[in-house]
Amino acid sequence: MSIKAFSIARLPRIEFGAGSIAKLPPIAQSYGSHALILTGHQSFVETSHWAQLKNGFEKSGIHITHIKRSAGEPTPEQVDEKTAALSGARIDVVIGIGGGSVLDEAKAIAGLLRVNHSVMDYLEGVGPQLSYEGPSTPFIAVPTTAGTGSEATKNAVLSRHGKGGFKKSFRDDQLVAQWAIIDPDLLATCPRSVLAGNGMDAVTQLLESYLSTKANPFTDALALQGLEAANSSLQQLYESDGEHVGARENMALASLLSGICLAQTGLGSVHGLASPLGAFFPIPHGICCGVLVAGATRINITALRSRSENDGALDKYARIGRLFGGDQNLPQVDALDRLDDQLARWTLELKLPRLSDYGVTREDFPRIIENISPSSMKTNPLALEDREITQLLDICL
Repeated sequence: MSIKAFSIARLPRIEFGAGSIAKLPPIAQSYGSHALILTGHQSFVETSHWAQLKNGFEKSGIHITHIKRSAGEPTPEQVDEKTAALSGARIDVVIGIGGGSVLDEAKAIAGLLRVNHSVMDYLEGVGPQLSYEGPSTPFIAVPTTAGTGSEATKNAVLSRHGKGGFKKSFRDDQLVAQWAIIDPDLLATCPRSVLAGNGMDAVTQLLESYLSTKANPFTDALALQGLEAANSSLQQLYESDGEHVGARENMALASLLSGICLAQTGLGSVHGLASPLGAFFPIPHGICCGVLVAGATRINITALRSRSENDGALDKYARIGRLFGGDQNLPQVDALDRLDDQLARWTLELKLPRLSDYGVTREDFPRIIENISPSSMKTNPLALEDREITQLLDICL
């Protein structure tokens, strides 16, 4: 079998396993004695992990500057404000401990501390779009949720909501974390809604990476492993309120693998739509992906069948359906139905809201479609027409 040439972009060094957060102080110490730590506003700092971590930093002789980020997704203004406040401070390493929003903001701050620019100068599709020359401050990512995969990517996603809003990336290889420390025990305090939304984000990223036109044997293997882990554990983690140890480990792995895969392959129609939806409406990213993925998969499969395009993509969709169904002998048509059933079941049983719950109406569809970035859709298995995207939005309304 001929294998098409592919390349793998830079990845963080990874520490995975229960209790691995205890390795953070000595790892941080290798970069110097002054660390900036960004966390969420409450959840992590209210756990015993935070007290133990501070003790570990003290014993390692590391002086920490701790800042908390406010609720919601990070904005360019928040990043610039924090970076300006830290001007002149000695910071040897930046550490983000939290969900995807925390990691994205910490990643952006690390990229700006040693350069004299606003983050707006570097955002894709906004402003002057300057080339980033760096240098970036070393960054360590410690996710406390399972879904975004931000610990493994080179982009910091920033948003401005409302009319004229946007959701864009500050992206460069220098922003990739030096280390990603994935401790599944940190998921134990996640609310059910976060477990559901982020879990579906991971599933979406794995599925879209596997179906991406830039997929390769390396990412295919990881995506299938991640989908298998999510299939066995997403609902179990949700129903146990994060208490099931094995489910925590599997979903932490699925999230990590989803980040690795998307960083190499790009994504598809769900994330293409999630960008304008997240910019115009107050929809958390994971929830947005979870709401869209079942409908997007159905529309993609229907379009592939009707146009007789990309038969390999239909084979891949069917392979996921067989994985979800636990039967490798399912005929393609039955496997595709099984995939559709499982995604629809998750949408229902994880109690995901609808787009209309966030104020989306049919009158908004043209504006949403108009603001889809062409680059965000280019690795979808096929180019969807506006009428098909309209059908997708209608299914999820």
